[in-house]
Amino acid sequence: MEIEYSILDPTGNITALVESPVERAQYQAAASAIMRRHPEVEQVGFLLPAGVDGLPSLQMAGGEFCGNASMCAAALFRLRGGTGDTVRLHVSGAAQPIEVHLKLTGDGTFSAELQMPPAREITEREFVFESIRGSLPLVRMEGISHIIVENKSPFFALLTDRPQAERAVRSFCTELRAEGLGLLFLEGEGGRRQMTPLVYIPGSGTVFWENSCASGSAAVGMCLACTGAVSGEVSLLEPGGTLTITNDASIGSPRLRGSVRLAVSCRDRF
Repeated sequence: MEIEYSILDPTGNITALVESPVERAQYQAAASAIMRRHPEVEQVGFLLPAGVDGLPSLQMAGGEFCGNASMCAAALFRLRGGTGDTVRLHVSGAAQPIEVHLKLTGDGTFSAELQMPPAREITEREFVFESIRGSLPLVRMEGISHIIVENKSPFFALLTDRPQAERAVRSFCTELRAEGLGLLFLEGEGGRRQMTPLVYIPGSGTVFWENSCASGSAAVGMCLACTGAVSGEVSLLEPGGTLTITNDASIGSPRLRGSVRLAVSCRDRF
């Protein structure tokens, strides 16, 4: 098949968005082909035309919710002739439309802010993996869940054994029956911390040490606010750059700020 797609960089979490019509049954094949051709791509989404409500849609290859891809889709909509500083769109894994606010900062580059979906549940849960046992915060969100592993946890040792960590995230995802699962390694204190995200999406069969994770960042912000560890704004330094989360107590969900850059647009036959 011949498809048109664009590759964008939202804080290092390299994302390909397919603009050509692709049958849903071919999503995984198309995503795998793009990722083989562009090994730097961490996730693939498919843009769908506006529905009866006039809003465009983003469907991720694995059916998960992705905040970074949402920002990418909004930026691409603007670059393709859309107007206004606010873009509303449907995103897989989210029950309600997502609203993204954009500000053009350069040639094909935007600063972006979006209201993330609220957590469905924030709990502490006992986990066991091989010889490691302990209680970890679990944040269940629309379309994806996240486990937060702080440096005081015995599970933090998995950060230095990546194959073991990848086995653990697959095991925990199966145990939780989650649509997708992030294992978020968190260091530091207060409103500035460092996060290394590992994300597994069963629907696409991908496991990535992501350069940034928008939904994971939101999960950390909500969890820290819930426990009283941090109120207000949290900045997370991730491998690809910094994402900032502002907790909004009035609506129970955080706002997330980052950046998006169009890297290249392609037309290839696979």
